[in-house]
Amino acid sequence: MFEELHKRMNSFWNNDRTLSQTDPEFIEFFSNFAYDEVVNEPGANHPDLDDKTRSLAILAVLVGCQGLDAFEMMLPVAYETGLSSIAIKEMVYQATAYCGFGKTLPFLKKLNNFLGAANVHLPLEPQGTTTPETRARAGEDKQIEIFGEGMRGFTQSGPEDTRHINKWLACNCFGDYYTRGGLSTREREMITLCFLAAQGGCEPQLTSHAKANMGVGNEKAFLIAVISQCMPYTRQRSRCKADCGRISFASVRKGLFASHDWIGKQPLICFLQARYACASITRPIRPWRRTERARSWHTAALR
Repeated sequence: MFEELHKRMNSFWNNDRTLSQTDPEFIEFFSNFAYDEVVNEPGANHPDLDDKTRSLAILAVLVGCQGLDAFEMMLPVAYETGLSSIAIKEMVYQATAYCGFGKTLPFLKKLNNFLGAANVHLPLEPQGTTTPETRARAGEDKQIEIFGEGMRGFTQSGPEDTRHINKWLACNCFGDYYTRGGLSTREREMITLCFLAAQGGCEPQLTSHAKANMGVGNEKAFLIAVISQCMPYTRQRSRCKADCGRISFASVRKGLFASHDWIGKQPLICFLQARYACASITRPIRPWRRTERARSWHTAALR
């Protein structure tokens, strides 16, 4: 079944010529870089970055950069690592808070088509843990857990005419999404970093979420490995290098969220830059080394 799925979704535009036939040189040097050089670079690896986590990060980056075709290509590969249907779907759900519904809907449809072809019964098991009555408090508690005590009372801070945006951030982004099952808080912060890094233009949020990642246990070396593994899939390596620099910057910056004034004074700007609401990584092959099986898997995916 997966062989046929690969053949169908990786065929070229007119469904009669594959990429290996039309662009053999590109397939060769991209495969050598993405599936050999990046995967086996010691500085781009970490003990916590196992196959499933790597796959989750790559899928999140592809949603963030709107790589729908590549997302479809990577789904069966990620599934092969043992990444669960629930985990992938939770990642797509959470992307709505950072990329917007209009950008995540096509990915949700692609995922549902893939799960249907894999005979996965839908809907999946519910993962919600809050109610309309508890989401606000649960969301604020999650913000405090991730960013610190400075977030207490955040919903009541800032100018009155934009205070509702602070409330939406706590209730919807954190109360509706971060409190759900299927992914740990560490995993949710990692994919948020991936969404922001892939979009670009979210530098203040990228810095704050790098700091938040380290606060929940994703150390600097792990985050640099995640960003490094995402390089073939998202954008120019110089920009990803800058992202790694922001991680380093966040590791030494103190008190970014010592109080909520930094966001409270400009909630609308933060809201727009994060693409929240209205504006709202790699080859996951076991083992991660250059083997004939590893080469053939992704080479087959691109042919």
